[in-house]
Amino acid sequence: MSVPLLCHVPLEAGYPERFAAAGFELHYAMTPESRADLDPAVAEKIRAVLTIGTIGLTGEEMDKLPNLEIICAQGVGYELVDVAAAKQRGIVVTHGPGTNSSSVADHTLALMLAITRQIPQMDAKVRRSDWTRAGTDVGGMFGKKLGILGLGNIGEQIARRCAGGFDMAVGYHNRNPLTDSLWRYFDSLHALAEWADYLVVSTPGGQGTAKLVDASVLRALGEKGFLINISRGSVVDTQALVDSLSQREIAGAALDVIDGEPKVPAEIIPLTNLVITPHIGGRSPEAMNNMMTLVIENLQAHFGGTPVLTPVRA
Repeated sequence: MSVPLLCHVPLEAGYPERFAAAGFELHYAMTPESRADLDPAVAEKIRAVLTIGTIGLTGEEMDKLPNLEIICAQGVGYELVDVAAAKQRGIVVTHGPGTNSSSVADHTLALMLAITRQIPQMDAKVRRSDWTRAGTDVGGMFGKKLGILGLGNIGEQIARRCAGGFDMAVGYHNRNPLTDSLWRYFDSLHALAEWADYLVVSTPGGQGTAKLVDASVLRALGEKGFLINISRGSVVDTQALVDSLSQREIAGAALDVIDGEPKVPAEIIPLTNLVITPHIGGRSPEAMNNMMTLVIENLQAHFGGTPVLTPVRA
């Protein structure tokens, strides 16, 4: 008999069939409304949930799924999954560390180059039949200083790409220095921002990192500095960033995430020193295959009576 699985996210072509072949009966609740109004008959039989960090699952939502046994966060993030509530109820939580790291690192470099070389702005000019180059002032990345906030697996891949491909000096800030790291450690985010030409936000989301990049950090980054955020929108104070960009207190920003997404603040739209993409850094055919394969393996392990591969521990 198939195991009823509730999906909070759409599955790309081919993946519903893979879940079905692995023994799972799919149900979908992809909007806040559909999750709030889930058919009680469906809720009663759900034994697994597939979600993402920015959707998550609250303790109250778990209470409405009386037979829930496992929650799988598709990617590395699980910040809106109430892990403590799950543990209290005996519900297993898994996530996908490393599954999309290469894709996110690649996208980070693309964002850095796009804002540095003003690629979207130049593309828009040409499409307006404007081939003028006078007054164009674009910089370069080679030999600049890269500061990484959150040197995990993704941050390490970004560091290696920038150091190896662009001869960039690399520094980082974590709560504690990493043993045997190749890169320079800064014991404060402000010190890292003052040193860096590019500040890449690669730290997990959640209450502990909310608005960690605030107005003072942006001032420390300075008028020649660029902010790149590929982690979670909540880590950056959006209003402080809008003010900083509007007043040219920093050179520019490139974002793949924004607080409150998918809603984008109206004041963001006119900014010409900003590049923004719709949280696609972790999406590539390879990354999606890695994530879904791990989800299925974790589900099969759990329902087969063996330990899951990548548990989240409270």
